[in-house]
Amino acid sequence: MKTAILLFALLLLINAGCRSTPPVAVVEPKLLELSGDLRVHDPAIIKAQGIYYIFCTGGGGWWGGVIPIHCSTNLHDWKRCGFVLNELPGWATNEIPLARGAWAPDISWFAGKYHVYYALSSFGVNNSAIGLAVNETLDQTSTNYNWVDEGMVVRSRRHRDDFNAIDPNIVIEDAQHVWLCWGSFWGGIKMRRINPTTGMLSTTDTNLYTLAERPRTHEPVTPPVEGAVEAPTIVQRGDYWYLFASYDFCCRGTNSTYCVKVGRSRQVTGPYVDRTGKKLTDDGGTIVVQAITPLWNGAGHEAVLQDNGQDYLVFHSYDKETGESRLEISTMVWEKGWPRVANGK
Repeated sequence: MKTAILLFALLLLINAGCRSTPPVAVVEPKLLELSGDLRVHDPAIIKAQGIYYIFCTGGGGWWGGVIPIHCSTNLHDWKRCGFVLNELPGWATNEIPLARGAWAPDISWFAGKYHVYYALSSFGVNNSAIGLAVNETLDQTSTNYNWVDEGMVVRSRRHRDDFNAIDPNIVIEDAQHVWLCWGSFWGGIKMRRINPTTGMLSTTDTNLYTLAERPRTHEPVTPPVEGAVEAPTIVQRGDYWYLFASYDFCCRGTNSTYCVKVGRSRQVTGPYVDRTGKKLTDDGGTIVVQAITPLWNGAGHEAVLQDNGQDYLVFHSYDKETGESRLEISTMVWEKGWPRVANGK
């Protein structure tokens, strides 16, 4: 009897050992199939009342108004649905006479208003400025729909400042701690605290933080190849703040080498480090979007959409045949605390 019991127990152990634990399903990120007007450069995205809105570079000339807006109800089908401003405000043309439109807008909601921060500049110089326009609603059918320009927020001047006041991005830590980060080439990515009531730089906290920087071999007033980092986007997930940025060169069509890298920090003001522990202020950064794939060249100027538990990376790329910029959206998955997106393979 004892022998039978022992044999039965042994069989149970053998059977248990043969049962393999089902593998954990790996969720792969996917590029969304997009249609409609996808002529987008430097996209920023927000969702309001069930509608997705993308704000992008453009304005003046054949564009008509300044800062085009694209709309979608499902993230897949897009149409042009207006502009933020009819024309550049007077202060903008006085401060930056070479500006022919607004670049790289950022859209955010805080203090009861929608805020669009936008950049004014010209290629290759840091004689630049960031302005602000606000609106109570994004619903163009509302009687309260009215963009009001609030003027200049940040200014950089050639031969004086070692930063370039373009590519703004708002980071909301809490209701009282709202931050504006920006930067392109020169001294890299910068951050200042703003007054959430006015939307302007804080007068009580004047610290200027450097979040990402690349080594340079030229004079500080010259943007060398080694300084090519710009277009910051910062989001929070869990205990970390994640800084996404675009490295190398955009705006060269099929010759563009833009790519997206990321670092993270437990403090919004940094220091940010990549997956290997290298600081982003020391040319660190973990690749998120490759520069060249079978589908595109120079993908970058990213924005992050956090929507009902699903994260997306929104960016532009350059068509490998025509060199024209177009909208791209990928789902984003997180693996051991780091993001991964589809790379157009």
